[in-house]
Amino acid sequence: MLIERRVKIININGLHARPATRFVEMANKFNSEIFVRTEEKEEVNGKSIIDLLTLGAGRGTEILITADGEDKEIALDVLEGLVNDRFNEDNMETRKGIAVAPGVVIKEAFVLESEGYRIPRHLIKEDEIDKEIARLEEATSSAWKEIEELEESVSKNLGSQIGSIFATHKLMLQDKQLMREFSERVQENHLSAEYAVSLVLRVYIRKFENVDDPYLSARVGDIYDIEKRLLRNLLGEKREELKNLTEEVIVVAHDLNPSQIASLDTTKVRGFVTDVGSRNSHSAIVARALGIPAVVGLSTATVDIFGGDRVIIDGNRGVVIVSPDEKTIKEYQSIEKDFYVFEKRLSSEFKDLPAVTLDGREVSILGNIEFPRDIGPSVSQGATGIGLYRTEFLYLGSNDIPTEEDHFNAYTQSIQELGTKPIIIRTLDLGGDKFFPANNNKELNPFLGCRSIRYCLENPKIFKSQLRAILRASATGNVKILFPMISSLQELRHAKDFVKEVMEEMNQEGIAFDEKIEIGIMIEVPSAAMVADDLAKEVDFFSIGTNDLIQYTLAVDRSNDKVAHLYSPAHPAIIRLLKMIIKAAEENNIKIGICGEMGGEIEYTILLLGLGLREFSVAPAMIIPEVKKIIRSVTYEKAKEVAETVCSYNDPAETTEYLRNIAREIIPELIY
Repeated sequence: MLIERRVKIININGLHARPATRFVEMANKFNSEIFVRTEEKEEVNGKSIIDLLTLGAGRGTEILITADGEDKEIALDVLEGLVNDRFNEDNMETRKGIAVAPGVVIKEAFVLESEGYRIPRHLIKEDEIDKEIARLEEATSSAWKEIEELEESVSKNLGSQIGSIFATHKLMLQDKQLMREFSERVQENHLSAEYAVSLVLRVYIRKFENVDDPYLSARVGDIYDIEKRLLRNLLGEKREELKNLTEEVIVVAHDLNPSQIASLDTTKVRGFVTDVGSRNSHSAIVARALGIPAVVGLSTATVDIFGGDRVIIDGNRGVVIVSPDEKTIKEYQSIEKDFYVFEKRLSSEFKDLPAVTLDGREVSILGNIEFPRDIGPSVSQGATGIGLYRTEFLYLGSNDIPTEEDHFNAYTQSIQELGTKPIIIRTLDLGGDKFFPANNNKELNPFLGCRSIRYCLENPKIFKSQLRAILRASATGNVKILFPMISSLQELRHAKDFVKEVMEEMNQEGIAFDEKIEIGIMIEVPSAAMVADDLAKEVDFFSIGTNDLIQYTLAVDRSNDKVAHLYSPAHPAIIRLLKMIIKAAEENNIKIGICGEMGGEIEYTILLLGLGLREFSVAPAMIIPEVKKIIRSVTYEKAKEVAETVCSYNDPAETTEYLRNIAREIIPELIY
């Protein structure tokens, strides 16, 4: 009597020649007849390599193995085990994505399936309409309450700015036009509540998908989230919430919507990987707030990774390793264990010490923050102030343009926490990959369009409102203004004219502010670097934004897998630009610091120190003690020698290896 087993092919390349050979060799060790088939292909002889290869069974294909004979039970046990063990092949695959939250974690994958409901067209009778409307209203009310609970929970645990992400969802459920359309479909077309909801929302989804605007595209995800929540309530179905996981996992998803992110149980979800996303996506922002390693933008993670696959996330480098071999697992287990132990010890030892070189050169270490709630961790790790206070959070979580009071309240709250420590507030830096509803102008290339300071200069009302709030806040603390993406002297003067205008208005109104407030600019485009000497004569300080400076100088989109390898802080063009910028600041006797990611990458600390930098603004907070240790382990003279050596190199790989070797001597635990 035949017996059978269903098993899924999970090795990376499917049932190609080598695994098929192993299967046939193993099958031929048994006396039983063995056959294999798939849903698409007819049964073939499991002891014939030619037959087996004709199945074309790729990864994810389910095969049916049948056996008949005296040893059929053990034959199927062994063959099933062979398939589940990936045919004993080395299936390790390394993928590069976008690093959005640091850390290292090794766990099995939990692949979050896309939640799709198939709602049949169902007509109701005339006397069922009132009942169906009542069901619709009840489902809407329940969905609204669920979202409000999420908003309250997230606001309490992660801050009101992140919680406000759910405001859009609540507004959608309160939208009278939307509710009217649901009801009309039920009353006039006699459709079931489920079908009415799905039909109406799918129309809106198509409308949003056809609008070529990054922010509106993101709203499609919100509508899908609302649809699924309403349908779950109408159908009485409960999806497996991420908060109900029983084992520690790495979540793999196409994307994570705000509701899913809010339900994460970080004692079980130890990291996540997504197909899509950017450093400024909701999932990335919340990952940093939660403190779990995350890599996004892998394109095909949900295709390449299966539930139960062993996965390593290296959130420091944006690397995801699928099905790692034993050697790699041991290496990363050691890294994972040592990382947290070492970080804790490093923090304890260095957070309260000044950043001073062995020969007495003092350096300031400040923090970069996404949200006001990040101030506490930065200061607790030894930051002497905030070198980059990003203000985009006020816009990205809201459908409305924040008021002057919204700005002022956020700034004063932060100043109260900092006391006399300095806080450098960057004016609005929207555009590129960051959008908000009021800015819905379509651009072919937003990274080179009306973004950052350009947007502010084009929108005086928004710009002046923020400047007023910053100036009002300056009366209560050590505040400085930072303009992003300045590309010319004329642009800088235009921005400063707005400051002067606002100051005059506030003087007339009798509103207090720091009349000697320092004004600085970010040097993050090549044109600014080339005229840094002219710009330095008209500002109090420079802050080098290496992320965009590298991207624009090398013409590389680092989120593009095909060219991301060309993005390198060690490129000689970048080193020379840094040297030029720092020299311009020194010759004009103004302060200069760095706030880009390069400043927090410890292999570059000695180089930057040697080039003349005396201020590093970094994130996340746990990096601060690392940078301090590097600085306290070298002399300034040694750092200058390193910088001279690097300036003689013309190969980024050679530069990187040289700098990593030096940093490894100081912190071998973090350079691997």
